[in-house]
Amino acid sequence: MTTRHDGRQYDELRPITVQRHFTGAVPGSVLIKAGRTTVLCTASVDEDLPPWMKKNPNPSGWVTAEYNMLPGSTSPRKQRERNKVDGRTNEIQRLIGRSLRAIVDMAALGPRMITIDCDVLEADGGTRTLSITGGFIALVDALEAIKATLPTDRPVLKSSIAAISVGIVNGQVVSDLDYVEDSSAEVDMNVVMTGGGEFVEVQGTAEGTPFNRKLLDAQLALAEQSIVRLTAIQRDALGVAWPF
Repeated sequence: MTTRHDGRQYDELRPITVQRHFTGAVPGSVLIKAGRTTVLCTASVDEDLPPWMKKNPNPSGWVTAEYNMLPGSTSPRKQRERNKVDGRTNEIQRLIGRSLRAIVDMAALGPRMITIDCDVLEADGGTRTLSITGGFIALVDALEAIKATLPTDRPVLKSSIAAISVGIVNGQVVSDLDYVEDSSAEVDMNVVMTGGGEFVEVQGTAEGTPFNRKLLDAQLALAEQSIVRLTAIQRDALGVAWPF
């Protein structure tokens, strides 16, 4: 196919907008949108550590993440997770945390914890990948806010991080799947990469027929191409705050 149901080319991202400093209560916050998918990412700094880390005589820092879909983000309404997060939520927030920790020098961060909260305001596919891409921007702004307390000879961030969904829809490898495509895809894959082109995580599933190595390589190549574009968007959004 040459165009998709929304008119995009196979390798075309949905229109992405980034609004930094969306809230004022935390040092890092960004409202990021890809098409209709909208996520508010905030980064909070706590000058303390989880109890399990305090047992170390020379504790380093920690970065963690929480993820939630607000009730009005989907139709029908999603029930609030009041007492216990469901399995999907737990899996996604662990993915976000792992991805962000992959590019942080915890020793340079020092004995403090940064929490990235990703709240989905509207879900139309790709919420976990957009949370990672936006979470990085919020993390950069949070680190900028505490810059005076960080070492000058050892950068906290080792690279940037972004993520994208790719897959096979109607036999065609495509990038940045929305809900219509995701719900009917023959293959659905989430790819997390650094700005330097290194893979952090690859999650891929054949929803029906298994796929071969050629199709796997095609999806990874398209993901890499897409993440180059996302990194450029992050760089433009951060401007002079871009750390590399």
